[in-house]
Amino acid sequence: MRLDKFLKVSRLIKRRTLAKELADQGRVQVNGQAAKASSTVKVGDTLSIRYGQKVVTVKISGLQETVKKEDAQSLYEMLSEEPVNK
Repeated sequence: MRLDKFLKVSRLIKRRTLAKELADQGRVQVNGQAAKASSTVKVGDTLSIRYGQKVVTVKISGLQETVKKEDAQSLYEMLSEEPVNK
């Protein structure tokens, strides 16, 4: 599954276009490597996403094309949420 689509379906980011912009700015990493929006993600991959003043790290635990809002959180496991050190 494409990275930008996973971020939208899992509701880590609200819109796919925003997910694409974040990836293009180098603010999303897959397994420690900067990733483009078109990068393929799979179950077991670790994502680090830098939003504003925090970095969220999650592990992908499932992939689905569509998912209900209530079930979106089942697609990933939260590993950490840390403030950005300047």
